[in-house]
Amino acid sequence: MFDQTARKELPARPGIGYKPQHFSNILAGPEPVAWLEIHAENYMGAGGRPIAQLRALAERFPISVHGVGLSIGGEAPLDNDHLARLKQLCDWLDPARFSEHLAWSTHGAEFLNDLLPLPYTTETLAHVVRHVDRVQDVLGRQMLLENPSVYLDFAESHLDEIDFLDEIARRTGCGLLLDVNNVYVSCTNRKTDPATYVDRFPHHLVGEIHLGGHDEDSDDVGARLLIDAHGSEVTDPVWQLYDRTIELGGARPTLIEWDSDVPEWPVLAAEAERAARILARVAP
Repeated sequence: MFDQTARKELPARPGIGYKPQHFSNILAGPEPVAWLEIHAENYMGAGGRPIAQLRALAERFPISVHGVGLSIGGEAPLDNDHLARLKQLCDWLDPARFSEHLAWSTHGAEFLNDLLPLPYTTETLAHVVRHVDRVQDVLGRQMLLENPSVYLDFAESHLDEIDFLDEIARRTGCGLLLDVNNVYVSCTNRKTDPATYVDRFPHHLVGEIHLGGHDEDSDDVGARLLIDAHGSEVTDPVWQLYDRTIELGGARPTLIEWDSDVPEWPVLAAEAERAARILARVAP
């Protein structure tokens, strides 16, 4: 069974998703950034500059490892080779947190470059629970499970998404990662109220919050469609939803997530500073 005792802690302050082009900026003057997140799959090699830079950063900052390739919701068993490489990374880095998505990205031997949603059924619930248990047992640490961004609902779903996440956490002891942008994207696409979603969310299980940008489009009938893109600034409605989240659940480690069209450092620092101002309003 995994050890729930945290080896390190992420501070309830802003962090950023680390990109190598910002290495010098981070070392020179990181404020207001207090921690960093990396994508696990970018650091599963045996050395080189990426690992050397990560070692240097880990000496100064708590690190959160975010997985994008485990396919927690996939039909097939978890990839043992992938899981072994992830364990090796976490063993030497000893991150403050590890997280993955409530999604699937594999079918047979094929890996799909996307994070796809699941039907919320009792069968899927049991399947995800088995996979989360397996990950935590192998890594020997608690993981956080992230709420997805979705663009439609499955007709066979008979469980509510929040209840689904809460039950996974109850059965496995995992925590939750609350992606506020995903909430806004999903609720807009589903034509439901994002504030109600945040109000109902089990905030006591939240170990990390994500904020990111999204793109806006329209579907085949002209209805508004939001795409979780991570390539732009956080929008004002998402900031407002984040403010509500922090008022309800208290200060949490908050990541500025920007993965494509990555801007110069001052732009990311400004986003982190805005999050810091919101967090400061509820700090003890």
